[in-house]
Amino acid sequence: MSQKFWVVIPAAGAGRRMETNIPKQYLLLRGKRVIDWTLSCFLNHPQIEGVVVAISEGDPYWDNLEFDHAKLTTVVGGEERSDSVLNALHRLSQMADDNDWVLVHDAARPCLSQTDLDHLLDELKGHPVGGVLGTPISDTVKQTNAADEVIDTPDRSQLWRAFTPQMFHLRALTDALMDAEREGKRVTDDASAMELAGFHPKMVMGRADNIKITQPRDLQLAELYLKELNREEQAK
Repeated sequence: MSQKFWVVIPAAGAGRRMETNIPKQYLLLRGKRVIDWTLSCFLNHPQIEGVVVAISEGDPYWDNLEFDHAKLTTVVGGEERSDSVLNALHRLSQMADDNDWVLVHDAARPCLSQTDLDHLLDELKGHPVGGVLGTPISDTVKQTNAADEVIDTPDRSQLWRAFTPQMFHLRALTDALMDAEREGKRVTDDASAMELAGFHPKMVMGRADNIKITQPRDLQLAELYLKELNREEQAK
């Protein structure tokens, strides 16, 4: 049986660094909500079987989105990102096989290109573990102490910036996140949980414009990047 591709989007966060009362995934970007752009990356892709979005309980914004899609399912998220991902994975387990692929993607990362998504699927579909979309670090990296004094300059030759989607098998990722939770280990992304479980995810080269909106100025950058992606699509 061929493995299917599913998507999980944790969207229960408040996004306090955006200095707005509206969660960042619901802010307007080029006439649509940020999460509308994010969802369109996957709902319009022929290889994606379905998308599970974890939203906050009583979310007043979700029903105003433009999508009413057969591929789309929602669940209530949790306090932490990993809690929301786990809730979505548990829901997905009712629809998918243990060995199916799951792509976890940030709700506030709307500039994922179809080229990068296709590349990730092609690169990892035969991999035993899965992996992470990202780019190698080009800047010099400094490590500091609590007083912001430089104590080391790590070798950047094998350092990457980790983006999303991050793609793993459903059962393996669920088990890894549950183990991390039981052991009280905080994970900042899904690959971290897989690493703690002893796996070695593969880094897959992606575009640097696949940014996550975390601060007000990021909206302006995202608008520029989406315009460029649109020009590239029209030129094909």
